[in-house]
Amino acid sequence: MNNWDDATAYARTLPDVVMESWWGTPCPKINGKGLMSPGREQGSFGLMVTHPEKQILFETDPETFWQTDHYANYPMLLVRYGTESRERIELYIQRAWWDRAKKPQRIAAGMPERP
Repeated sequence: MNNWDDATAYARTLPDVVMESWWGTPCPKINGKGLMSPGREQGSFGLMVTHPEKQILFETDPETFWQTDHYANYPMLLVRYGTESRERIELYIQRAWWDRAKKPQRIAAGMPERP
């Protein structure tokens, strides 16, 4: 992902994702639940992930995934723009979508199992 527009363009390719206000900023959402936000840190965006996934991502790709104290106890991490981890970032955007989608939406999208 090169910037916020690039990240949201990918998120909007997922079924039923719309841009709606979240923390006062247009963000990709499904069923009223946010997938990601521009974040509070320059050069990064915030992405919803599970707490166990956060730790794995920090350990395996700290050049891409990181956090500040603001995000420490929240199921979101920061993703740096411009890294070579685009496919992995897309996977975690898909997972954020899957975690917020309803079962019929998952089935209609051909994703009955979590990516």
